Amino acid sequence: MNNRRTKRLTILAMMIALDVVLSPLFRIEGMAPMSSVLNVTAAVLMGPIYATVMALVTAVLRMMLLGIPPLALTGAFFGALLAGLGYRYGGHIGWAIAGEILGTGLIGSLLSYPVMIWFTGSASGLFWFVYTPRFFGGAISGSLIAGLFWLKLKETTIFIGNKKEEQR
Repeated sequence: MNNRRTKRLTILAMMIALDVVLSPLFRIEGMAPMSSVLNVTAAVLMGPIYATVMALVTAVLRMMLLGIPPLALTGAFFGALLAGLGYRYGGHIGWAIAGEILGTGLIGSLLSYPVMIWFTGSASGLFWFVYTPRFFGGAISGSLIAGLFWLKLKETTIFIGNKKEEQR
């Protein structure tokens, strides 16, 4: 296994651990902004495939360990995927943020409605946009925090050194 792949797998394992531990700690009722922070961070660090794998593994672990409903899957998957694709094709953190907000805030929230009807077996009290304000709130706040995080992180010596190595 080459050095780059080992580094990505190590970062993936650390990001999964951080997401599983930090998402329940920094949670607002119905929102998981820390998950969005880590989705955007993983998208920039590792790309869309690894970010999506991180989101899926984290969601499954949170569902198994913490009893969180399948909303963890619908929100995390599309946000991480679109954040990764946005960064890959846009080349700027702003595109990753936009992908996270679109994926989690809109697509994830709208797909959560049929998933929760299937999960609970009842549509009483639910309507299509019930999850949208919460998902958008978590995605926007978490993505903005990730953007601020990256502004400071790209000034650190390890990232400056990595960019010089990649340019060689």
